[in-house]
Amino acid sequence: MGTSHPGGIGTLGGHAVARIGYGAMGLGHQLPQADAVAVLRRAVALGVDHIDTASFYDDGEVNRRIHDALSPYAEDLVIVSKVGARPATGRIPLALAQHPAELRAAVELDLTQLGLDRIPVVNLRRADIGPGVIAEGDQIVDLDDQLAEMITLRDEGKIGAIGISNVDLATLRRALPAGIVCVQNAYSVLNREREAELALCAEHDIAWVPFFPLGSAFPGFPKVAENPVVQRIAGDLGASGAQVGLAWLLAHAPNTLLIAGTTSVEHLEENLRAGDISLSADHLAELDAVWAGASPHGDGVEAFLDER
Repeated sequence: MGTSHPGGIGTLGGHAVARIGYGAMGLGHQLPQADAVAVLRRAVALGVDHIDTASFYDDGEVNRRIHDALSPYAEDLVIVSKVGARPATGRIPLALAQHPAELRAAVELDLTQLGLDRIPVVNLRRADIGPGVIAEGDQIVDLDDQLAEMITLRDEGKIGAIGISNVDLATLRRALPAGIVCVQNAYSVLNREREAELALCAEHDIAWVPFFPLGSAFPGFPKVAENPVVQRIAGDLGASGAQVGLAWLLAHAPNTLLIAGTTSVEHLEENLRAGDISLSADHLAELDAVWAGASPHGDGVEAFLDER
């Protein structure tokens, strides 16, 4: 693995990792196998040692491509997965899978597809708030029941540590006794509704891993690179808007880890260079002010997606 640590060094489940990692969701069948392999191998060569995936990404194809590209794995590579959904057919490509037995089945799929004896970190993707499909009927499952199964999986050695995703402050507080090591919530310089959750994570030395860190095409998640303040600062620095958005996240909270995804080696390298950008106090103040007075967005995301 490369000797550099893009963005500096953070902590994830007891592992020291580069603060800029990689979200692999886009590496499924729509991308040629050779391109997926090239992106993954380039990421690792440049010092990425934190890769985010899930068995429900393209029905396991993303996991299989990670295995094909990177196995046998470097000892310091931390692969993080996610449970709480399963592949589905129809307009929405994913369905909820919140029951404890479904969580266990997803971990078993990860182990098989990735060729691992243990997944270093597994996030529990809750479904009681947006964005995404909200749990209804028999998919409304008590958090304590889910965490009990995750703890059992950890005790059995199938997973190394437990994270949680898409949670409000009350749910996060309830989950803390399980030994949560990371939280994945929607968050960016233009969407700071979960600032209280970030503060709680910082208080407890829990990694904060934002999804939609640069916005999204889905309603309610403005594109960071299109914001005029971001664009002007990018021009000042000779950087891209995406790099400024990622650099702000790194500067805003030291427990932040990034998993911005891309299917392009060029964009991968651009994202990793965000760790070299130093924002001045004036630039940080301007970017902080972008959120001031903003109205909270709705949960207008119909698909259950965890886009990076």
